[in-house]
Amino acid sequence: MKRRTLLQASATTLGAGTLASGTAATAARLPAFPHAEAGAAALSQAMSQGRLSAERLTRDYLTRIEAVDRHGPTLRSVLAVNPDAVQIARELDAERKAGRVRGPLHGLPVLLKDNIATGDKMATTGGSLALAGVRAKRDAFLVQRLRAAGAVILGKTNLSEWANIRSTRSTSGWSAVGGLTRNPYALDRSTSGSSSGTGAAMAADLAALGVGTETDGSITSPASINGLVGLKPTVGRISRDGVIPISHTQDTAGPMTRSVADAALLYQAMLGRDEADSATRRAPADDAGLPAQALKGKRLGVCRNYFTGFDEADALIDKAIAQLKALGAEIIDNVELAQPSYGDAELDVMLYELKHDLALWLKAFAPGAKVQSLADVIAFNEANKTQEMGWFGQELFIKAQALGGLDSPAYLQALAACAKGSQEEGIDKVLKAHRLDALVAPTGGPSWLIDPIAGDHYGMSFSSPAAVAGYPHLTVPAGFVRGLPMGLSFVGPAWSEMSLLAMGLHFEQATKHRRPPTYMARSVPL
Repeated sequence: MKRRTLLQASATTLGAGTLASGTAATAARLPAFPHAEAGAAALSQAMSQGRLSAERLTRDYLTRIEAVDRHGPTLRSVLAVNPDAVQIARELDAERKAGRVRGPLHGLPVLLKDNIATGDKMATTGGSLALAGVRAKRDAFLVQRLRAAGAVILGKTNLSEWANIRSTRSTSGWSAVGGLTRNPYALDRSTSGSSSGTGAAMAADLAALGVGTETDGSITSPASINGLVGLKPTVGRISRDGVIPISHTQDTAGPMTRSVADAALLYQAMLGRDEADSATRRAPADDAGLPAQALKGKRLGVCRNYFTGFDEADALIDKAIAQLKALGAEIIDNVELAQPSYGDAELDVMLYELKHDLALWLKAFAPGAKVQSLADVIAFNEANKTQEMGWFGQELFIKAQALGGLDSPAYLQALAACAKGSQEEGIDKVLKAHRLDALVAPTGGPSWLIDPIAGDHYGMSFSSPAAVAGYPHLTVPAGFVRGLPMGLSFVGPAWSEMSLLAMGLHFEQATKHRRPPTYMARSVPL
């Protein structure tokens, strides 16, 4: 067995029966929630019919956060709640009563990852004490879009600090500001990251909708591991304006929700052309609908070299592939999407762009912060080692700081290698050769045990090809391995989000794999 296989296998040492029996008491102790697993459409309909108000819904979610996140299982998924959320909801109720409904998000509470700027009373920290208490000068463009659509910005979620770009052995879900976020399916297992808080919060029903961000796997991996739907859009579909950056080549925000329909709704509310983000100018018009029975006649290529190597996990995905075939898809098995040929070039691109882009974000959104560059952040962490670097260091920050600018030949060479390897010689090549509509594979394996000493134990992941190419990637629940969720990934060409969502919806409605968490305290016996 390869090392990653051993790590994946270690994540599932208990039987499903043990998991279920060990958590029943924990779940039973939580107060009943009147909107359990409710979708956005159902909540919106209840408000339109006068059976529910935005204020009542907001208060119920705030009560739920207090019960589950602050007490009870103590997930630590929500860094801050919006002190104005109830008042905003009350104003939206008044608008509805006056006959003005902004759209299907009107009155729905949304949680945002805390690397997305909000120009309100909440700080935007990226999980770092260097930005603790720092309020952004204005909303990110996607937040402007959500407010215009009538969403209630309920709060900000915890994340892997600085979106997991500080260290090679970081622990996903930990930040100096928020502490460690716990996986609601098993509290001793990782949420993955870096959108850890959004993943755990949405799994635990702490908001109607949730937004994460991704550079490589930070939406799709925590969505998979927390039993959610996650969509990483094509870079340029959703403006990057206001999102604390790692890499303008790969960064994007996207929805993390309990259903495909909710993901589609949230995605469409956030997208749009933004003059502050040149990538959005390349985006073509987006399809509006989700056709039924979308898998019929679709040619799907199975990327078996991205399977996990853990027999039970891979058997689950084989079952999902059989379900896709039964739903009318044409399965082209074992297509060869080569493992990344660009090697370390992806990390090089990230580090060059991090050094450049972070300074621009700080100047535009946090001009009053004590840090105004990556060098300042490094110095802050050194001066506050006890709080900031007790779990892991900042060797990637130091490596990035030593690099040159975006005109460096080494950067330009790495950028070209990534584009060619991921697009021309990667996804595009395979899709064209086999006349495929999409590629499918396991998103990753089940969650691993939290390890604050060695850091994360990632196994095989299907995130990098789409992330480096800047192409869309959808994960939907595929079932459970000994009580731990796993996701099935759909990856398509640029700008194919709605096609992927339609296929994911067909699979989701036919299989209904989503189950709420049970908050098991310990998955491995003492």
